Amino acid sequence: MSIAKKYFQKQVSVPEFKQSYMEEKVKLDIEYQLEELKKDIQLCKSSKEIIRKINRLEKYVLAV
Repeated sequence: MSIAKKYFQKQVSVPEFKQSYMEEKVKLDIEYQLEELKKDIQLCKSSKEIIRKINRLEKYVLAV
């Protein structure tokens, strides 16, 4: 196991770090999905496809 992986596992065992890490991960996941959605709208993708992505994003947000 690499030093970085060991260090990360040690850090994740600290509740404050784990909370901050998860918050940032969720934030980045949502930002990525929103950017994808913007691109789809700019490319005039079908409304069916855009609605599907919105529904997926909504489910993700509600699950968090």
